[in-house]
Amino acid sequence: MTIQRAKTSFHKLSAEELSAWKAIPVAIAGDAMNRQNLLQSRVKPLGQNYHLLGQARTVSVVAGDNSAIHAALGFVEPGQVLMVDGGGYPDRALWGGILASYAKRMKLAGVVIDGAVRDIAELRADDMPVYASGRSPAGPSKGWGGTIDTAISCGGVAVKPGDLILGDDDGVAVIPLERVHAIRTLAEERLAFEADVLKRIAKGEDTASIFAPHTIDDI
Repeated sequence: MTIQRAKTSFHKLSAEELSAWKAIPVAIAGDAMNRQNLLQSRVKPLGQNYHLLGQARTVSVVAGDNSAIHAALGFVEPGQVLMVDGGGYPDRALWGGILASYAKRMKLAGVVIDGAVRDIAELRADDMPVYASGRSPAGPSKGWGGTIDTAISCGGVAVKPGDLILGDDDGVAVIPLERVHAIRTLAEERLAFEADVLKRIAKGEDTASIFAPHTIDDI
């Protein structure tokens, strides 16, 4: 089988545009997207205090085969996030210490894999964010191929090359590139709303009054 790579081109967000997202938590970004575009909870951070931010490059692989991931790292640009559709397969690790070392040399911002990884202690000791849906000591196979730079599904969410990827200890959000500015505005409004809620709580209001959609009747 061959590895196929689609021709892709997308708007590269400026450093200023990316920086504006640094203060926005994943949960807030999700709230701004109607609580959608959040990867399913099976895709978890390997470490703590992760701050993942960058535009997506995508890979889809045959279950347990990481040959397309090796190939994709030759095309990923510094600061980008590798998003891998591994089909959620739990019994063959698609990523480990060797690939992480190479990715760090390529200045990858991080990797998100809907599949298994290994060399957990080594990955946790590094400062590059890694999210995965499983772990396995069993190494991958090679030769079945895959696709690079196409639309994929990762953690139950559609991802296109160029989409903005945001990750922290809660999980991962995918912000469609064409909605980056609109979603950021909504997220900033949500942050302001939550700051106001905290002030109201500090002044003595209760959360039932602040958030309740209806009144409570005595019976």
